[in-house]
Amino acid sequence: MTRSTDPVLSGRTALVTGAASGIGAAMARRLAADGARVYAVDLSADAVKALAAEVDGVEALPCDLTDLAAVDALPGDVDVLVNNAGRQHVSPIEDFDPDLFHQILTIMLEAPFRLVRRVLPHMYGREWGRIVNVSSAHGLRASPYKSAYVAAKHGLEGLSKVTALEGAPHGVTSNCINPAYVRTPLVEKQIADQARHHGLDEDEVVEKIMLTPVAVKRLIEPEEVAEFASVLWGPASASISGVSLVQDGGWTAH
Repeated sequence: MTRSTDPVLSGRTALVTGAASGIGAAMARRLAADGARVYAVDLSADAVKALAAEVDGVEALPCDLTDLAAVDALPGDVDVLVNNAGRQHVSPIEDFDPDLFHQILTIMLEAPFRLVRRVLPHMYGREWGRIVNVSSAHGLRASPYKSAYVAAKHGLEGLSKVTALEGAPHGVTSNCINPAYVRTPLVEKQIADQARHHGLDEDEVVEKIMLTPVAVKRLIEPEEVAEFASVLWGPASASISGVSLVQDGGWTAH
């Protein structure tokens, strides 16, 4: 049997949230390299338009994911959905702003639900679809002072599994990927927040807090996460569904 030389996602369309930087930008680049037409969604209009200008096949769609009407209006003709957008805030529960807690859950849990709901009819119609939810080691483990982020990621894990069960008869898979700390703007801000909270300098935060539970003592690069995720839309992906694929340097081995 002759293997096709066409890119694996030739003729497919993808949508990535939080696409302007970090993991999202790496995902958008990888999806485009694999032949997909990519909708790149991000709050930062300038940054996501710059990505689209740089990468062939990428279309910028500025969108505030806390505006659920705008989320519902995003394209539904999507074959690969990557729910990646996130926000972090570090605070003890008793001091955590309830409005910010609500905002984080909206961005990281309700918006993914809305997008899954939006794209499933198209995927079901084509009898093929791939949903990749960018979770975290914090989707499987907790850390102090991150109540909203941990709650959202745990919720995303559950949503992903339900989607996998419902989508299986229609050729749709749904999975989480679970990296440890990745070198992204979100993590860089978190380093600064943790430094202020713990009275440490930023290098000490990385060494003494972020990398303490990790056996492989380094931050992960965004391109590594995109390479890992590409398995979930590649030739071996049809029976990978309802799982959490860990890329955490040994964090959850403890």
